[in-house]
Formats: sequence, structure tokens, C-alpha cells
Amino acid sequence: MAIKIKKTEYASFYQPYITVLSDNDMGLIENLEYSHKKALEVLSSISKEKQSYRYDEDKWTIKEIVQHIIDTERVFNYRALRFARRDNIELPGFDENQFALHSNANQRDYRSLLDEFSALRRTTLYLYDSFSDDTLLECGRVNGNTMSVRALGYLTSGHLLHHLNIIKSRYL
Repeated sequence: MAIKIKKTEYASFYQPYITVLSDNDMGLIENLEYSHKKALEVLSSISKEKQSYRYDEDKWTIKEIVQHIIDTERVFNYRALRFARRDNIELPGFDENQFALHSNANQRDYRSLLDEFSALRRTTLYLYDSFSDDTLLECGRVNGNTMSVRALGYLTSGHLLHHLNIIKSRYL
């Protein structure tokens, strides 16, 4: 059994993040916990030399990927909170490359990045645990697309697992 989410709850360009979750039947909270656990298993084992590695000159380092995961989770949480509170103002998208360019991730201590990620995931879990089943179905608009609170939660897990797969296949 796969996760139950409708394609109308998210923009089609997010499909890879849903697809990476398609083989599990975990609920939203379980997916958030599982993806956090998997991330720490992979990210905690990365050597100091690999943390600043790029597999091509125009690609992000692992530190930049971790910062991108943190930034994206924050953006998704903000969107989920706005939609859960029935704020009907359409939200803008964000440019992940612009965020990465100005993140200073490569100057940061790697352990600090992982600690920040774990602290953020704990608050993400509190946020989604506070939502009722009805609240999870609330929708809003981002950059011309409809998104549900529930989809944002699943996308948070799927986005993380997507990047872990990239790290494992291209960086390690």
C-alpha cells in the first residue's frame, strides 16, 4: 500500500519527492521520523573531506545540500502553517540556487548543520502533530499552484530522501 495523497494536492514538478515515498505505507508523522532517521544514518557517516566535495564544478557540496534541505524544510513549514491557519494569500516560490549562493554553508561546521537539521525536524514533527485530519486537507496557493498541508508534510520527507539518494549515488 502506498501513501494516500491526491495529485491535485501538489504541483507536478514535486512528483519525484512523492515517488520516492511510493513504496511505503507509513503515515505522515512516521514518514517524517523515518526520513530523519535515514538522513542521520547517511549524513553522520560522511568524512570531513567529502563534506565539501562537488562531483561537478557547478554542483553543490554536501554541506550546501544539507543547508538546502534545512532551508526547504523551513519554507515548507511556513507554507503549511499559513495554509493550516487559512491564510488565503498566495505565497511566492523561492529560488533554491539563490538561497544556496548566500547560505555560507561551506564556512559552517558540519556537526552544527546536522544539529540544526535535527532541531528543525523536531519542530516540524510538533507542527504536523498539532494539525487535525481536517487541517491537513487545507489548501493554499504557492507560485500559481495549489498545495495541501498534508502534501507539504509528505514533500518534506520526500525531498529529504530524494537528496539522500543523490548523495549516495553521486557523492559517496
